[in-house]
Amino acid sequence: MFILLYTLLLFHHPYAMAQNTHCQMMGDPKYPQFSKDGDIIIGGLFAIRSVETLSSFEFKQKPQLLSCSSVNLRDFRMAQTMTFAIEEINRSETLLPNVSIGYKIYDTCGSRLSSMSATMSVMNGQEFAEEDRCNGETPIHAILGETESSATVILSRTTGPFKIPVISHSATCECLSNRKNHPSFFRTIASDYHQSRALAYIVKHFGWSWVGAVNTDNDYGNNGMAIFLNTAQQEGICVEYSVKFYRTETEKLKKVVDVIKQGSAKVIVAFLTSLEMEILLEQFSIQNITGLQMIGVEGWITAKSLITPNSFGVLGGSLGFAVRKIDIEGFSDYAIKAFWDTAVPCSERDGHFSQYALNCSIYQDLLVLKNYNEDVPEQRFSSNVYKSVYAVAYSLHNLLKCKEHEGCEKGLAVQPQQMVEALKKVNFTVKFGDRVWFDSSGAAVAQYEVVNWQQDSDGSIQFKAVGYYDASLPPDQRFVLNTENIIWAGGQLQKPRSVCSETCPPGTRKAGQKGRPVCCYDCIPCADGEISNETDSNNCMQCPGEFWSNAERNKCVLKTVEFLSFTEVMGIVLVFFSLFGVGITVLVTVLFYSKKDTPIVKANNSELSFLLLFSLILCFLCSLTFIGRPTEWSCMLRHTAFGITFVLCISCVLGKTIVVLMAFKATLPGSNVMKWFGPVQQRLSVLAFTLIQVLICVLWLTISPPFPIKNMNLYKEKIIFECNLGSTVGFSAVLCYIGLLALMCFILAFLARKLPDNFNEAKFITFSMLIFCAVWITFIPSYVSSPGKFTVAVEIFAILASSFGLLFCIFAPKCYIILLKPEQNTK
Repeated sequence: MFILLYTLLLFHHPYAMAQNTHCQMMGDPKYPQFSKDGDIIIGGLFAIRSVETLSSFEFKQKPQLLSCSSVNLRDFRMAQTMTFAIEEINRSETLLPNVSIGYKIYDTCGSRLSSMSATMSVMNGQEFAEEDRCNGETPIHAILGETESSATVILSRTTGPFKIPVISHSATCECLSNRKNHPSFFRTIASDYHQSRALAYIVKHFGWSWVGAVNTDNDYGNNGMAIFLNTAQQEGICVEYSVKFYRTETEKLKKVVDVIKQGSAKVIVAFLTSLEMEILLEQFSIQNITGLQMIGVEGWITAKSLITPNSFGVLGGSLGFAVRKIDIEGFSDYAIKAFWDTAVPCSERDGHFSQYALNCSIYQDLLVLKNYNEDVPEQRFSSNVYKSVYAVAYSLHNLLKCKEHEGCEKGLAVQPQQMVEALKKVNFTVKFGDRVWFDSSGAAVAQYEVVNWQQDSDGSIQFKAVGYYDASLPPDQRFVLNTENIIWAGGQLQKPRSVCSETCPPGTRKAGQKGRPVCCYDCIPCADGEISNETDSNNCMQCPGEFWSNAERNKCVLKTVEFLSFTEVMGIVLVFFSLFGVGITVLVTVLFYSKKDTPIVKANNSELSFLLLFSLILCFLCSLTFIGRPTEWSCMLRHTAFGITFVLCISCVLGKTIVVLMAFKATLPGSNVMKWFGPVQQRLSVLAFTLIQVLICVLWLTISPPFPIKNMNLYKEKIIFECNLGSTVGFSAVLCYIGLLALMCFILAFLARKLPDNFNEAKFITFSMLIFCAVWITFIPSYVSSPGKFTVAVEIFAILASSFGLLFCIFAPKCYIILLKPEQNTK
C-alpha cells in the first residue's frame, strides 16, 4: 500500500512542477515561409525548395539552421493554390461569412529532417498564454501536406496523438489508409491501392507478361509496388526482377541500373517519385539504355523536370496514370499578381503581415517567378490543394454553426477531434464541378488520366491523354484506352513485345522451365490423340473414343474406320484368287461332266467327285463373305458358311478315301465289304458328317452368335471394324471338327497309299491332306498375331490355300490324264 502511494506521489511531482513551469523556446525558431493572421489558422507543409544544405557538426559551436535552395516549382504552385483558396473563402459571403482564415506555410525542403522540424513548428507556434505558461492547445486547426508519402507518414504519426487533422493533396501510399495508425489523416487524392492495381491492368491489357519493376525505397514506393506485384501475380503477369533505391543511395542505384540493363524484359513498371526518376533517367542517358517501354505513376509521369534534350530517347512513349488536369478559374492571374501583393512582404511596403515575416533575402529565389505563369495550366495537384482548403472550410462552417445572414458563432472553441469528425461527414461540390467527400479510409475516389509521352512536330514533349481510369464507375467501364493514339517506346508506332517465352500455338501445351517464373515455358507438342485448340494452353485435351487428333494436334477428327474392303489392293487380289478358284473348279467340273463316261471319272465314285467340286466352289465363294464392311448378317454367315462348306468338302474326301480302302478289300476272295459302303452309304456319311457341323453352327448362332464391333484398342489412331466371334468355344468347335475330319482322312489315305494300282488316288488325297493340315496349323498363330484387317486376310488366305490344295492335288492328275494322256484313260 505504501509502495503504491509512493509511486503515485512520484508521478504527481513532475506533473505539479510542469503546471508551474514557464514555457520557453528551445533552439532557434523555424518561421513560416508564408503566413497570415486570422480567426482560424491552417498550417501548410510544402517542399517549396528541394535541396537541403546541412551545417557542419563539429560540436564546437551551436549548429546553424538548415538552409534550402533550388525552387521546386510544383510545390510552390501548391502553396500559392492554398493561399488562393483561403483568400477566395475569406471573400465569400456564404462560406464562413464573418470568420477569417489565416495560414502558416512552411518549407520542408523535401527532406525528412526539415519536415520534422516544420511539423513541430506548425504544431506549436510561437504564442504563449498569460504569464508565459503553456496552454496545452495547438494554434492550428488543420494541416495541409505533405507532398510525398514518407514525409506524410511522419507528419501523420506526429500529429496523430494530438488529433490534429492532416489533409494531403498527393500522398498516395496505401499505408496511410490504416485508420488505427492514422486516425486523423485525410487526402483529396486516391490511395495507391487503385493505381497499383490499374498498373497491372494496363500491362495485361497490352499483353505484356514479362516485365521489370523498380520503385523508390520508401513507404510510397514499397507499398505501391507490393500491391502491384500481388495484383500482377493474380493476373498472370511475371516480374523478371523487382529492384528499389533511394535518391541518396548511389551504389544501390548502380546495381539497379545493371539489373535493368541485363534483363530481357522490354517493359518497366517504375513506381518512383520524380526525384528518383530524374536520377534514374540520368543513368539511362549515360549508359545509353533506350527502347524500354516505361509504365509510370502519378509521381513522375507528368513531371516537367524530367523534360530534357535527351529524355525523350529514354522516356518517349511512356505510359502512366496522372491526376486529372483541372483549370482553377482565376488562379493563373492570382499567381503572377495578387499572390505577390498579399503573401510576400517584399512586394509591398504597407500591408498587414504576420510578425514572423523575415527579411526579403528568403524570397529572392522565388521573386524570379513573379511574372511567370506558363506552367499553371499543366499543374495537376493544385486542384487537390484547392479541395483540401475547402474541405477544412466546410467542416468549420458546420462546427461554427454558420448561417448565411447571421454569420458564425465565433465564441465556439473548435477542438482538433471535432475537426476530424466534421471532415468525415463533409460532402460538397467545388466550383469546377468535382464532388468532394472522404471514404472510410479518409481518401478520395480514384480518378486518373492515362497519359502518353509524345513529341510534337516542333520537338516539344507533350503529355497526351489516351484514356482514363475511374473507380466510381462499374467494373466493366472503369478502364478505357484509345490505343490508336499511343506512341510507343522511342517514338515507335508499333507496340513492343515483352514476353519471357513466345506464345504456344494451338496443338502444343506449356511446360514450365525449372526454376523460372510461370511465364517462362517451353511449347511441347500434344501427344497422339490429344489436342489444344487455343494458344498458350496449359494442358492438352484427350479426344473422345471415336476421335483422334489431326496432324496439327489442334482438332479432333473421326478415326479412320478400317476393314478389308473390295476396293483396296489386298481385297482385289483376294477376290481375284477366289473367283479364279471358282473358275478353275467350274472348268474341271465341265471337263469331268464331258468325260463322265470315261474310266478315270467313273473310278472311285464320280458322284463324290462332283459333290467335292461343288463344295470347293462354295469354299472359294465363302471367302468373299469375309471381304467388305462387317454387318450382323455377314458376321454370322462368314464363319458358318466356312465351317459347313469345308466339312462338306472334307466329308467328300473322307468318303473317297474310304471307297479306295473298301475297293481294295472287295477284291479279296470271299469279301462282300462293298455292299456295306455303297453309293447310298457314301451319301449318308457325307450328309451325317455335314449335319454334325450344321448342328454345331446352329448352337453357336443360338447361344452367342458373331457380331460386328468397332475395335478401338488395337490401334489408337484408327478403328478396326471387325466381327467378334461371340463365342470362342463355338468357333473352336467348328475348327476342331474340321481338323478331326481332316486327320481321319489323312490317316486313312496314308494307310492306303501303297495299295497296288495303276492309279491309286489315296496318294493324292494324302498329299492334299498334308497341305490342308499344314495350312490350318500355320493359320492359328498367324490368325492370333495378325492385327486388324490382316486377321481377316489370313483367314481368307487359309481358305483359298487349302481349297486350291484340294483342287490341284485331287483333280490335277486326273485332268492331266484326260487332256494329255488319253491313252491311259482306260479301265
